[in-house]
Parts: sequence; C-alpha cells; structure tokens
Amino acid sequence: MKTLLLPLDERPCNYVFPQMIGNSNSEIKVIVPDRNILGDKKRAADAREIELFLINNAADCTNIVMSIDMLVYGGLVPSRLHYLNREEALSCLKVITKIKSKYPNVKIYAFNCVMRTPQYDSSDEEPDYYANYGYALFRRKYLLDYLERHGLDEQQRTELKKIKIPQEIINDYEHRRTFNEFINTEVVNYLASGFIDFLVIPQDDSSPYGYTAISQKNIINQIKNKNMDMKVMIYPGADEVALSLLTRAWHDHKGISPKIYPFYASVLGPTIVPLFEDRPMFESLKSHVRVCNAKLTTDPEAADFVLAVNSPGKFMQDTYEKEFDISYSSCRNLPDFTLQIKDYIESGKPVAVCDSAYCNGGDIQLIRYLDELDVIDKLISYAGWNTNCNTLGTTLAQACIGGSVNLHNLLYRIIEDGCYQAVVRHEVTAEELPKMRINDSDIAPSLTEAENIIRDRLQKHYETLKLSKKHPVKIKNVYSPWKRMFEIGMEIELE
Repeated sequence: MKTLLLPLDERPCNYVFPQMIGNSNSEIKVIVPDRNILGDKKRAADAREIELFLINNAADCTNIVMSIDMLVYGGLVPSRLHYLNREEALSCLKVITKIKSKYPNVKIYAFNCVMRTPQYDSSDEEPDYYANYGYALFRRKYLLDYLERHGLDEQQRTELKKIKIPQEIINDYEHRRTFNEFINTEVVNYLASGFIDFLVIPQDDSSPYGYTAISQKNIINQIKNKNMDMKVMIYPGADEVALSLLTRAWHDHKGISPKIYPFYASVLGPTIVPLFEDRPMFESLKSHVRVCNAKLTTDPEAADFVLAVNSPGKFMQDTYEKEFDISYSSCRNLPDFTLQIKDYIESGKPVAVCDSAYCNGGDIQLIRYLDELDVIDKLISYAGWNTNCNTLGTTLAQACIGGSVNLHNLLYRIIEDGCYQAVVRHEVTAEELPKMRINDSDIAPSLTEAENIIRDRLQKHYETLKLSKKHPVKIKNVYSPWKRMFEIGMEIELE
C-alpha cells in the first residue's frame, strides 16, 4: 500500500510518527512532502507547493490521508490566524476534485479540525489578544452556553457579568470560528459528493460547553441532514488523526477489521472524562476503534490483541502537578493492572498499552512496574503523550499496523512519553531553565544548550530502567520543533 500523507503540521507527532508507524510494516510506504514546504508554527505552508505535491504524487498511490487544515490554511496554528477570504479557501479545496476526477480509484481519507478554544491566557498558538483574553473568551461562551441549556445559579451569573472583553476582540474571534465552521461544512459537502471517501472532524482541546461544543452540534446536524453519519466521525483529538486514518486505509486495503479487547486499570476508568475532552474515556475508545475500522470484543480469547488502558482512579490530573490525588491509588490498583498485562502476554496474547492515567505524559510508576516484570519489550505498542485521545490513536495505530513488537518505535515512546514528558521535561524546566534565564514556552535564546541538556538527562533516565541493559539505546539527537519544552523530536539508535 502506497499512502500519500498531507500532515496537519510539521511537528514530529504529525510528520514523523506516521512515517515511523508506516515503516514498521513492510507492505506500507508513506510519501510525505518535503519538510521545508510545511511552514513553521505560525508561518503557513506554501499553498502552491502543497497542491503540486498532491497532484504530482497522486497517480500511483493507493490512497491519500489528507489534513484539510494544511490544505486550506497551511497548518493547524495558521488555521486560527489566517486572513483568507472564502474564495481563496474554496480554491484550495478544489485540488481534491482534480485528484478524484483524474484518479477515481485513489481513496481519500480526510480530516478537518473543529477550531479549538483553549482554557488559558496564551498567544503561543492563538491570535495576539489571546494572551490577555483567552480564558475570558472561553469562560464567557461556556457560561452563555450553559445558561441556554440549563440556566445559571447566582454565582455563575455574577461571574458572567464580571467578564469584560472588548467587543472588537469578540467579533474577530467569532468571525474566525464562523469561517472555519464554513470550511467544515464545505468538506462535508465534498464527502457527500463522493470526492472524499471517509472524513474525521476532530475536536482539538474540547469542552462540554462553549464554542467547540456549539460548533460540534452545528456540524453534527448538517451531517445528519445529509445522511452522512456512517461516513464521518466527530470526537476529541487532532494530532493522532492521521495515524488513525492511515490505520483505516491499511485495514480497508487488506479487507480486515481486527477485534480488540480493552480492559481498564480502574473500575471508574471507562466513565472518567479526561482533561481537555468532552466525553467518558470509553466513548472516545469506541470512536477511535471504529475510525480505524476495527471492532471491540468482550471476549479476550477472540481478540486479535488486548488493549490495556491505564486510566485514573477517579479523575485525571496533569503530570505537571506536584501532588497526585489519593484516588490514583485508592480507586486504582496499578500492581494488579500490571500483573494482568503480564498474564496476557505469558498466555500468548499481544498487548498494547494506552497510558492515559495523566495528561501530558506517561505514568512513570506503570513503566517501572512493567520494567520490574520484564514485559515492556514484549508489548506490541505503548503510548502516553498529551491527551487521552492523542495517546489512544497512537497506540492503536502501532498495534494494528505493526502487528508485532517493533522495538525502535516502542523504545522511542517509552523514552519520549515516559522519560521526557513525565520526568525530564519537568526537571529541566524547574532546575535548568532558570539558570539560562529562559522559560518553558520559549527556549529559543538558549536552544542548543537546552536541547543538549534534555538529551543528556534523557539518556541518564532511560539507563535507570532494567530495560536499558537488555536494549541499550543511544539518544543521538533531541530537537525542539517549536522552540519550547512542550514537545520534542528525537533520533535514537538501538545499540
């Protein structure tokens, strides 16, 4: 299978991870644009170069996995900052009809994000005014939506009255949302017309109330009116969707639909609503499994693999937090969960791990338990980064596409999600960045020094695991694509 991939942006999670997972299967070849034409964070990709890449490479491809945000706006962050008019945006979409008309047998799997509304003050990935009015924009619409659906109590009404945002900022922000929702609708029309074969509309940083919830409702109504419910899916996520669609493309190509048996680390796990998402974990799991064209089963013996979901005990916390709630131990039996993983592996059943106990990093205690039991290198997949849905889509893709243990990808995830996100990132932020007089959202002034410190600390932390004696790894290079601590890319070499 030869897949043409137009990624969401140039970060490793969107550009490198699909290649890594695709390369773990000898029957898959993933073709990507040159990194230089994909833009850089707030700088949009070259629209003409993107169109030429698609047109010039579509002829002999089996399918295309396509980010509409990259195609129309030049990337995820530019989708929130652009000054396009509707004619310019619609012109970018026309490349889809050109490809489908010329190569009707090439399947197009597309995704187009619902514009997010972050719950904090920062212009790092948003318009400049979000630095001062970000949380206020989110909270104001959250309360207005809650008012319309349920009514507000006195405390909430008082809070709403105190929120002061200049009207021109509200107008600009809502204009951007209306524009992006218009593109969401147009893409649904492309699906209805047969130019797109399958569509995902993911919600980046979603919430049960407010702007994203309203957009979701509007889009769902349009989809239902067009009877497109079975050909489009809407659920929390963003940076993992290309992986999920690559997995679906593979399953469609092979005519297979694997069966997956999930089990959770806690009784309440399936019902917990993760941070930055709008629904219980099990509801997201159902969406992710279906978008991959796989199936859930209640019988582990009938499953192609077991999915071990490391859920919180009662509610989710961020790895940045210094104190973890007692429910992580009182409402979750992590040793038992880990022993169950070992039992499945020893019985010959492949196991993938979705490490979603925390957001923004893996559960280092789980990794240490798995290390003690000597089963990490027997997992067919592991992920534990950013949001629950980012993690879920990544581990499912590797498990379905790779099929068996791919040591390079497995160790990469243990080092990146566990060692970096859960430990080294926080250590460097607290201990090293103050010495360099920089902060975690902008390490550009001392970029090389910071990257080298991260690399050295990662190497030392990985070597605290028994796994490192069995599978020595040299971390050759660490880089920060957006010059911040939030994410890294790596080059690792298994020695």
